[in-house]
Amino acid sequence: MSANEVGTKLVELCRQGDFRGALEACYAEDIVSVEAQDMSGEGRETRGLDKVREKTARWEATNEVHSCEVGGPYPHDDRFAVTFDLDVTPSAGPMAGNRFRMQEVGVYTVRDGKVAREEFFYSMG
Repeated sequence: MSANEVGTKLVELCRQGDFRGALEACYAEDIVSVEAQDMSGEGRETRGLDKVREKTARWEATNEVHSCEVGGPYPHDDRFAVTFDLDVTPSAGPMAGNRFRMQEVGVYTVRDGKVAREEFFYSMG
């Protein structure tokens, strides 16, 4: 699949709230995921699909998502960008119990029809 086709599938699944389905359908086994900040104390970079699954499960377990609007994909050669506008209440960490809106941009690089790298851009103030 092209980057735009992968992006379209990823956005479709995310709009349905199926983030795990997006991982399974769109991500390479050797995916590299890079966060803008080290939120877990384990570093900004996560390598491998199993580790990204674990990271996603941790995020889902510690955040109540009230709404999530997904924009895109915005294709560019072997990459695409997606915007996320989230309304969340964390149950752990320094923001625990505080509901807030989070805006994020994900930039995805596609190799052999799968997401090989994702980078997230956001500001936590």
